[in-house]
Amino acid sequence: MRILSVTAQKPASTGSGVYLSQLVRQWNLAGHRQGVVFGGEQGDSFDLPDGVNRYPVLYSRPELPFPVAGMSDTMPYPSTRYRDFTPAMAEQFSNAFRQAVERAVEELDPDVILCHHLYLLTALARSWFPERRACAICHGTGLRQLESHPLRRAFIRERIPELQHIFALHQAQKVEIQQIFGCSKDRIHVVGAGYDSGVFYPRTSEREPRPFRQLVFAGKVSERKGVFSLLRALEYLPFRPDQLRVVLAGGHGDQREYEAIQAMARESGYPVALLGPLSQQELAEVFRDSDVFVLPSFSEGLPLVNLEALACGCRVVCSDLPGISSWYDQNVPNHGIRFVDQPGGGDSADSLFYFERNLALALGEALERPTGERPDLSQLTWARVAQDILEIAVQS
Repeated sequence: MRILSVTAQKPASTGSGVYLSQLVRQWNLAGHRQGVVFGGEQGDSFDLPDGVNRYPVLYSRPELPFPVAGMSDTMPYPSTRYRDFTPAMAEQFSNAFRQAVERAVEELDPDVILCHHLYLLTALARSWFPERRACAICHGTGLRQLESHPLRRAFIRERIPELQHIFALHQAQKVEIQQIFGCSKDRIHVVGAGYDSGVFYPRTSEREPRPFRQLVFAGKVSERKGVFSLLRALEYLPFRPDQLRVVLAGGHGDQREYEAIQAMARESGYPVALLGPLSQQELAEVFRDSDVFVLPSFSEGLPLVNLEALACGCRVVCSDLPGISSWYDQNVPNHGIRFVDQPGGGDSADSLFYFERNLALALGEALERPTGERPDLSQLTWARVAQDILEIAVQS
């Protein structure tokens, strides 16, 4: 089969970039012919296997003279917010990607075009090739972009329902897609996510006894990922300073925000290390050396990092974001994740106070609890996800 994947972002080792890279890798192993249209900057390295045709659209050049358009308003690299697009920028974006997609379609003649994100580029691709079979994967961020500002909103809402199939990460997201776009529920399919068991796996030998526990966060080191709340929650924990170490792994966006996080880390009652961006292999090593993983985020699609931490033997504490706990209950036997209710009143002081106290309680329990029965992750392979998506994508 011939498959063309399309995204305006970078194939990467985090977030939705992992989803794209892993699908492409699995289809490559299965012998399918592929092409990938993607965005990036001159000099970037892209996580794609050999043998896959690449159609990069490079930002920060005369034809597209601004940094990569980010699906979140703050990205862990220089980026442009969609909300800041002028009509001229939107036209440049459309022209640059149309050239790449048209070239890819002409050379590959794909059986299916698979877009990532229910947002602008997906709507454009659907409009450019109405006769082609086209599907898309929702990662959640496109829905938030659509809600938060009016950039080509009517056009996107018109074109997305024309897709043959839409893939959602969990049931709550499927319902949200139906409400926003009015799509038939029969054309929206919950496919979940997988993890790379060749990278994320438990320790192969016993760890030497040590007098402290290690707590790890991985993701964009930012307010929206709950890092400020996490650092404040640490102050409610009952451990002595020498009994707990905290590790924050990941890149950052806004520099002033990051400097504020650095200052809070220095002032914490526990040692806090900021490791910066890590490769998947490096992150797995940190997980295997840690006791508890925490993701206190205020917005997520379906966080793959929870699976990756579980696979490495961590206990997990996570915000109870829409659809996530039910997906884990249904798909990960004995996951043992402690879900913490989100702030009920937005980010008001009282609401955050109770969230952070509850987060501290969950962290304390997870840090004190001995390792229990290991969760069953055997069905959560990228090979299964890739096969499910492809089987649905070719259906009428």
